[in-house]
Parts: sequence; C-alpha cells; structure tokens
Amino acid sequence: MVPQVTAPVLRQRTERRIAVRLPLRVSGRDRRGVIFEEETSSENLCRSGAAFMTRFDVAIGSELEIRIPFSNYASRRGEADFATQGQVVHVHDSQWDGEKLIGVRFTGPRFQRMFRSESAA
Repeated sequence: MVPQVTAPVLRQRTERRIAVRLPLRVSGRDRRGVIFEEETSSENLCRSGAAFMTRFDVAIGSELEIRIPFSNYASRRGEADFATQGQVVHVHDSQWDGEKLIGVRFTGPRFQRMFRSESAA
C-alpha cells in the first residue's frame, strides 16, 4: 500500500488586503537565529496582517515585532504608533536581488485604521 500525501490546507483570507505603502519597523530573528531590526514599508495590509519586503532570510512560522509609526499630524492628535506581533505565513522571492516578500498574520493587536488603496487614488 502506498502512503497518500495530502497538500496542506490553505486558509482563505477573510479580509481584503489594501495596497498601501506605510513605513514599518520590523524586528525578530532570521533563519539562523540572528536578531535583526529593519525599516521597510508595507506592500499591502488589512486589519489582521501585512505584506512587506525584507532583505533578511526569515522562516515561515517566525514571530516578528511590527511597528507602524504614524505621522507627526497623528502624533499631535494624541495617536500612538501601532505596535503588534506577527507570525510569518509566507515567504516569496522578489524581483529585487536578495529581497523577499514576507506575509505576516498579526498575532497581537489588529490594525484598526483604514486607508484607501493607492491603486484607487
């Protein structure tokens, strides 16, 4: 009898991602366990996750700290930066040499601000 191999079950997104570039500060450990911190920007995001480019080799399942600093205008209104934790759910090579497109699912607080897609502007 030949053992059957089943494909992993892919979870569908329950929220639509919005193509918007926001500055991100990401920190965590790379695939070798080395601590890193990087400033990058989102490719897209929704309330429960984000995608961004990184030059670090991060493994699926890795836990990351993510901060979205708000503008000076928002700071003057008393809004604090958004900070959460995320788990890497996908890693793809990018067209840019040495960079990866990382998708994270927020495991901490969810993102509550809404933005219009840059492609709709």
